[in-house]
Amino acid sequence: MENPTKSDGERSLERLFALQKKAHRDAPYPSYEERISNLDRLIRLTEANEEKFVNAISEDFGNRARHETIIAEIVVTVSGVKHAKKHLKKWMRPRKVSTPLHMLPAKSRIEPQPLGVIGIISPWNYPLQLALAPAAAALAAGNRVLIKPSELTPHLSEALFNAVTAEFDESVCAVVTGGVETGQAFTETPFDHLLFTGSTPVGVRVAQAAAKNLTPVTLELGGKSPAIVDKSADIAAAAKSIAHGKMMNAGQTCVAPDYVLTPGDRRDEVVSAIAEAARNLFPEIDTTQDYTSIVSDRHFSRLQSLVEDAKDKGADVVEVGSSNALNPQRKLPLTMVIDPPMDSAVMQEEIFGPILPIISISNETEALDFINDRDRPLALYWYGDDDTARDRVLQKTVSGGVTVNDTLWHVAQENLPFGGVGKSGIGAYHGTAGFETFSHMKPIFYQSRFANSSVMYPPYTEKTDKVLSIVRKIL
Repeated sequence: MENPTKSDGERSLERLFALQKKAHRDAPYPSYEERISNLDRLIRLTEANEEKFVNAISEDFGNRARHETIIAEIVVTVSGVKHAKKHLKKWMRPRKVSTPLHMLPAKSRIEPQPLGVIGIISPWNYPLQLALAPAAAALAAGNRVLIKPSELTPHLSEALFNAVTAEFDESVCAVVTGGVETGQAFTETPFDHLLFTGSTPVGVRVAQAAAKNLTPVTLELGGKSPAIVDKSADIAAAAKSIAHGKMMNAGQTCVAPDYVLTPGDRRDEVVSAIAEAARNLFPEIDTTQDYTSIVSDRHFSRLQSLVEDAKDKGADVVEVGSSNALNPQRKLPLTMVIDPPMDSAVMQEEIFGPILPIISISNETEALDFINDRDRPLALYWYGDDDTARDRVLQKTVSGGVTVNDTLWHVAQENLPFGGVGKSGIGAYHGTAGFETFSHMKPIFYQSRFANSSVMYPPYTEKTDKVLSIVRKIL
């Protein structure tokens, strides 16, 4: 008898997980053709439902710029799936491994094996891409997939549920919708691997829940990602890139530049250049539909409080756009906070909005200390023409990923793994890394029938000592 206290989402989760677990046991190694068919289904459902997805996401946000959704959700997703299709045959092949001389004529290799049922918890900020991109990696690796989208994007969740249900048998790929209680149950389900994208505090709770089942996790979290303007940088070019990286999706991007470190003697030039670049990107920022709204009243209020806290602590603020015009649309101007105190909330929290602290530093050593004194960021951006200075920064900092002389682009490069380090995340996916994350890379040792390994078995004799002596010489 079903538990009447469980929600519809929890009951659906239990049913689908049991169904997919059985399906994996019955067919644990889908063929190349089956996997290609599943990837084609992802491409088809993404492209066929493009308008529905664009409209649903915009409705969830209040306004999401159409082109941002097409670029970041549709194009990036389809590009990633096509990359997996192109390389899948190679990824599926057993990998040859050399066998030491003293073990010959045995052979060794690594065979990628599907793990089973993969759980994916996707966030609200890129609700389509961050559901389907990891699903593509999991399906390419031969797994079954359950997706739990964010309750903060109900229209997209419904559209995604309908699209996946129409295209896939639910024993292969399915969407589970529901509120917080369904999300909690999802984290406690004994998946063969669980991928979560979201904030660091929630990621800690997800990891704790998954640990009850020893479920391996990939955590794609966030943090305060720095943009470093070197003294050799082209300020205008750097400013345009930083403004774009910060204002895309109104800064609601896990890899958006969180703050800028700039030489103190060029700070005002950097501020002016970013303001000019922002005005060029959004010349009608107060009225254009190209500038995205903040996803909810709660997040909007939080961002406003960050700015007010910085002002109260004495920081100067430069805004691009009119608060009076933008706030009724649940939008914020690009807000540069100049040298805020380090105890201000804007320097303590991940911002996740169009607020950009500009921090004056005296030299490269001070910049490195500033970054290394804090949690390791998900991304790092460096601007300049001095290759030696660039390499010093890359060698002396640890971050999830890096783009040099631009922002965001390393995430879209499918040949690069995407993931964090430390509090910005655990594990990685995209491309080969995604396939391997959702595979068991099984080591296999093929003993030869001509082997004489029994000489190492007891009872031990002088012959054993002689064999050991020979082996130790050739090791």
